Amino acid sequence: MKPAQAASSPQQAAPGPAGALPAPALSPSGGARYGLGVLALINLVHFLDRYVVFAVLAPIQRDLGIGDAEAGLLASAFLVVFMFTSPVFGWLGDRFSRKRTIAAGVALWSAATAAGGLAPSFGVLLATRAAVGVGEASYATIAPTLIADWFPPQQRARALAVFYAAAPVGAALGFILGGVVEARWGWRAVFFLAGLPGLLLALLQLTVREPPRGAFEGADPAAGEPAPSLLRCWRELARNRRYCALVAGYTAYTFAVGGLAVWMPTFLHRVRGMALEQANLWIGAVTVVGGFAGTFAGGWLADRWRLRQPEAYAALAGLASLLAAPFVAGALLLGWPPACLACLFLAEILLFAISGPVNGAILEAVAPSMRASAVAASILVMHLLGDAISPAAIGAVSDAVRQLLGEGAQAAGRGLLAGTLIVPVFVVLAGLAWGWIALRRPAAAAPAAEPPG
Repeated sequence: MKPAQAASSPQQAAPGPAGALPAPALSPSGGARYGLGVLALINLVHFLDRYVVFAVLAPIQRDLGIGDAEAGLLASAFLVVFMFTSPVFGWLGDRFSRKRTIAAGVALWSAATAAGGLAPSFGVLLATRAAVGVGEASYATIAPTLIADWFPPQQRARALAVFYAAAPVGAALGFILGGVVEARWGWRAVFFLAGLPGLLLALLQLTVREPPRGAFEGADPAAGEPAPSLLRCWRELARNRRYCALVAGYTAYTFAVGGLAVWMPTFLHRVRGMALEQANLWIGAVTVVGGFAGTFAGGWLADRWRLRQPEAYAALAGLASLLAAPFVAGALLLGWPPACLACLFLAEILLFAISGPVNGAILEAVAPSMRASAVAASILVMHLLGDAISPAAIGAVSDAVRQLLGEGAQAAGRGLLAGTLIVPVFVVLAGLAWGWIALRRPAAAAPAAEPPG
């Protein structure tokens, strides 16, 4: 199987001044915008399928008789499989048809999500969530590389922001769908409804045009730079200090955001006394508005700032993380629910502003011929040391504190509060890692031209 080539590819950028990024000769084609739209829809369903389980953790725990640590494993199992299969799909994505690999993965994870509604036991449900990870690995590793080849560097953070803006919308829909459907038809119906849209999107993905690799970085659209072997690729990534620092920050960020996403509905229900359906609706509303606004603002500001600062992507991510940390702490510590939700809203604006810039920085830190492998390696590391650990770690701390305090609702609430308080610490660590990149001030010059649009 040979790598697919686009029928009409973006025009190659003309070389710019020494040290500057090339300016695109033309704006992205309609095919690029269409492809971005399809990927954004898939990303929306991706996050809906990922987060819908967290909206119904309480009824799953009740029906299947599991504790907080086991509930946290539902997130960890998905992520363990996701991160360990990502390098395989990264290798495939650098060599074969990217759109077909994505389509197959979307169909697989959608079928696995629907199968979760049939699970008779915790073990079977755990297996279906793990299978979702296999399908999503094919998509998450490859989709950003298509966007990087559809859009020039001066527009890349905004294009990635469109793509990643679907994440808070999908996560919010997962919480809302889970809360509303579970209240009427039970948690099993939630999985059935969540799995169906992805099967249609898998077919739609086959209609997008696949761009040549590295067209905006001066690569030959006809031949392209050959992808290095997997071992050589990983050696080069390990020696790339900028890439390693970006991934280190992303790992701390993922630990924090993943743990918060899993436990926040249950936190509001158990610690702040909200009804579970109400908690899910509020989390959904805060996430969709704050996340959508933050993602777009982050991409737009990063592209503008990058005209003067070559490491603007990392600088914006670091600044946003450090500003978000006190709001994350306030969302956990403030006892009045409106104040808690207000802090959560501000924290999500800042945290979601990071998505486009950080992923753009990772893509630009490596050669076009190894971008899918670089994304795959970042996924492996940031999930292995990030949100594959944090949900179960928070649940384990919660159970341990509750055992020390004794049984009862008050002890359960204090236990979960203690577990979640590790989250703001990791938000700060992410900001420090990205800030180090920005403060190094590399010699490369920023783009000289005003970005179109």
